[in-house]
Amino acid sequence: MVRFVVLALAVAMGWPAAALAQQNLASQCLAVARSIEDVPVRYASFAQPAQANDDTYIVTFSFQGHSTYLIESPGGTTIATDYAGWLTDPVVPRVVTMNQAHSSHWTTGFKPGTEHVLRGWTEDGSPAEHSLMVGDALIRNVTTDIVRFTQIPDGNSIFIFEIAGLCIGHLGHLHHALTDDHYAKIGRLDVVMVPVDGGLTLAHTQVRDLLARMRSSVILPMHVRSARALPAFLSYLGNDYPVERRSERKLRLSLRNLPSQPTVMLLPGVGSYSWEP
Repeated sequence: MVRFVVLALAVAMGWPAAALAQQNLASQCLAVARSIEDVPVRYASFAQPAQANDDTYIVTFSFQGHSTYLIESPGGTTIATDYAGWLTDPVVPRVVTMNQAHSSHWTTGFKPGTEHVLRGWTEDGSPAEHSLMVGDALIRNVTTDIVRFTQIPDGNSIFIFEIAGLCIGHLGHLHHALTDDHYAKIGRLDVVMVPVDGGLTLAHTQVRDLLARMRSSVILPMHVRSARALPAFLSYLGNDYPVERRSERKLRLSLRNLPSQPTVMLLPGVGSYSWEP
């Protein structure tokens, strides 16, 4: 069975649709048209896999600390999000994504075997633009601003990973509410990794509004900076979001086993917290 989801119809949208079209990278999570003439309107769609436990369709997630999740594709592509140079598991990720808000979200040191270092910002201040296939993973980004002591336009990136039909997003060090333009460029997200500190990044009320609009099936908290942060985040979400406390270190997801309603999944270690300068 094939399900079609209309995500956005946008004219003169800018790079995401254009970049994907230029590189012949077909996004299953976007339905964005730069113009009716040169980029046809596409419908985000997916086909249900035949077996829920077929490893051909399974994407694995494990929490590695702070804002880092390790994502493992069915084809063996390993991706570490907001990578700061270390992982809990003895893995050398093939791809790392980074953001510059704090040193706990990026590094200049990499172990041999890391093939792609994707920074969510550029040195000259222009928007970072990533759109590439690594193994069986399509990776792209959508920039947002850093708003703390000063405003840095396009200083942060939301990274999107399209793997085995799943649309996966990591919000990075998100500081502000997203615009319609952001949502259109992001597209559908089945799984979203969201900062829940409620202070340096989005306020909990802003996170709740964002999740209500995204309607992602799986919510993976990250960036827990105090003992109060995670309980406060769950309290703000209320009863509309079931919470699953997972005992297994690795979460295995496919299109077939996504929950029927948006669900917060707490992997081992997520409740621990760290401070930042």
